[in-house]
Amino acid sequence: MDSAAPRERVLVVEDDPEINAMVAGLLAERGYDVLSAGDGRDMERLLNREQLDLVILDLMLPGEDGVSLCRRLRTRFGVPILMLTAIGGETDRIVGLESGADDYLVKPFAPRELVARVRALLRRTGRHTAPAPETPSAYVFAGWELNMVRLSLTSPAGAQVPLTNAEFTLLAALCARSGEVVSREALLARGDALPVAAYDRSVDTLIVRLRRKLAAQGGGAEAEGDMIRTVRNAGYVFVPEVTVRLRGGVA
Repeated sequence: MDSAAPRERVLVVEDDPEINAMVAGLLAERGYDVLSAGDGRDMERLLNREQLDLVILDLMLPGEDGVSLCRRLRTRFGVPILMLTAIGGETDRIVGLESGADDYLVKPFAPRELVARVRALLRRTGRHTAPAPETPSAYVFAGWELNMVRLSLTSPAGAQVPLTNAEFTLLAALCARSGEVVSREALLARGDALPVAAYDRSVDTLIVRLRRKLAAQGGGAEAEGDMIRTVRNAGYVFVPEVTVRLRGGVA
């Protein structure tokens, strides 16, 4: 990591002192500024007073569990979340992702894999980096605006719609190819669009979540799921006509 660059701040929320210390030490050695919490109360206390770039959240915590905390993190703070768990079933991965986690890592994990996941999440969620010239600053469709600078989605009524980082980049990928059939494989191939451990089912899960959020804030026929149309055995089509705004004007 470039010693001249600001150090990214990572919060480790893990009730096992040995695992907490191991993860914190591992990341500190790589140049990250690491804070630690043992439960949800400690986590909220730190989030309310510190500016954080990433939260590593254990699923099984004393008191309020990781799924509930993850949902609150996503709603209130919008910080990227890497969930840790000793449970590795497909259902548990889906629950973790649906609760708002951006990625999911099963214990025991290799230290190099943890560091790789952290780096990948921070790289693709660099929320303060302005787009390069001639890259989209926003996608506008059916009264909605997906702003690529502020990383925000605004409904036709002007409401801010919270998205996970995976949901945001998946929607951006669909907007960029509006009117085309985009296969699951093509979406999985986007290194920044999905969790590192993505699989076909996670694409479907994210599409369902996007449809719900668009329907909840939208109106009319398109809000009933028609914006993202499933093409059997082929992939998905983003139906609305999309206008691309560049930093210097409209494309």
